[in-house]
Amino acid sequence: MPRYRYKAVTAAGEILEGEIEAADRQAVIDGLHNQGNTPIRADQVTGRSPRSAGRLGLGSKRSRLGAESVVLTTRELATLLHAGMPIDRALSILADIAKDGPVRDFLEAVLKSVRGGSTLADALEPHKQSLPAYYIGLVRAGEAGGALEGVLTRLAESLERAQSLRETVRSAMYYPAFVLVMSVLTLVVLFTLVIPEFRPLFEESASGMPTSMAAVIALSDGLRDYWWVIVIAILALVLALRQQTRTTDGRRRRDRFVLQLPLVGDLVTKVEVARFARTLGTLLANGVMVLNALAITAETISNRELGGAVGGLASRLKQGEGLSGPLMELGLFPRLAVQLIQVGEESGQLEPMLLRVADIYDEEVKRTIQKLLALLVPVMTICIGILVAAIIATMLTAILSTYELAL
Repeated sequence: MPRYRYKAVTAAGEILEGEIEAADRQAVIDGLHNQGNTPIRADQVTGRSPRSAGRLGLGSKRSRLGAESVVLTTRELATLLHAGMPIDRALSILADIAKDGPVRDFLEAVLKSVRGGSTLADALEPHKQSLPAYYIGLVRAGEAGGALEGVLTRLAESLERAQSLRETVRSAMYYPAFVLVMSVLTLVVLFTLVIPEFRPLFEESASGMPTSMAAVIALSDGLRDYWWVIVIAILALVLALRQQTRTTDGRRRRDRFVLQLPLVGDLVTKVEVARFARTLGTLLANGVMVLNALAITAETISNRELGGAVGGLASRLKQGEGLSGPLMELGLFPRLAVQLIQVGEESGQLEPMLLRVADIYDEEVKRTIQKLLALLVPVMTICIGILVAAIIATMLTAILSTYELAL
C-alpha cells in the first residue's frame, strides 16, 4: 500500500504533518476530514523528494503556470460556473480555448481527474506548486459548502489585486534599476579607460604625481587588474548569504533585519499586512474556522518574523481572546490596521473589515513605492554626480598643479 505525506490544520489551529499508508490520496483526505482536520496537501511518497517530483511533473519550471494565467483561469472558471455550466464542461471549454501550452496541459489534467470522480480540490493537488498556498484549501471549503462559484469569484478578485500590486512594484523598479546600471557602467569606464590615460602625464612630470591623483590611479589600477577578485568576493558573499538563509533561523534573522530597515521595513510590513488581511478575510468569508484560517494565513506570509508571530496567535485565540488584542501586543502591525480589525470584531463584521484593511494597505503600498522612487532616483543621481565630480576635480587639480610647477 502506498505511503502519503500529508499536511493539515487541526481544529485547534495547529499544523499537523506526517506520513500514512492509504489506498489513494482521497482516502488520506477523507481520513483527515473524519479526524476533524482541514487538509492542506497530501502527496504520495516516492523514491524522489516532493521538490524533485514537482520538477518532473506539470508543476515544473518549464511548464509551471504564471501568476497571470492562474488569475485569468480562476476568473474564467468562476464566470462559466455562474452561467450554470457543470464543472467538467467548464474545464473542457477553458482547455479548448487555452492558447498557452502549460495552461492547456494543466486544465486537461484537472479535467481528467474530475471526470474520474475527483473533486476539483483533489484534482488541483498535484499542481499545487503553481497555485497560492491557500488556493486549494479555499476550493475545498467552497465545494464542501456548496459555494464553489462564490469562492472562485473571491479568489479571482484577491489574486487580481495581488497581481496588480506585484506589477506596480515591478514596473516601479525599472527606472531606478536602469539608473543604477548606467551609473555603475559610467564609473567602470571612467576608472578603467579614462583615468589610466593620464598616467604618462604625471610620470613624465618632474614634480611627481600628487597624492590625491595617486590614490585615484591606484584605485583605477586595482579595478582594472583585480576585477576578478571583486567578482569572486561578491559571488562568495551572495553564496554565504544564501547558505545562511537556507535554515529557518537564518531566514528569520534576515526577515527581522529587513523589518528594522528605514523605509524598506515599513514597506515590507504594509505588503505583508495586506496579504495577511486579504487571505484571512477570504478564508473566514468562505466558512473556514478562525483557528484553521489563521494557521493557513501564517503560511502565506513571506516574512518569517511576521509569519511566526501570526502563527503564535493561535494559543491566544484558543483562550477566547479576540484577534485585535494579541495583534496590538505584537507591536509588528500598524496601529491603524489593528484598530480597524478591532472595530470589525466589535461590530461583528470582521471578514469585510479585513478585506477593507487589505484594500487600504494595497493603496498604501503603492503610495509608499511612489514616495520611495521620488526619493531614490534623485539621491542616486546626486551621489553618482558628486562621485564623478570629485574624481574629475581631483584630475584637473593635479593637472593644473603639474603645469604650474613646470612653469
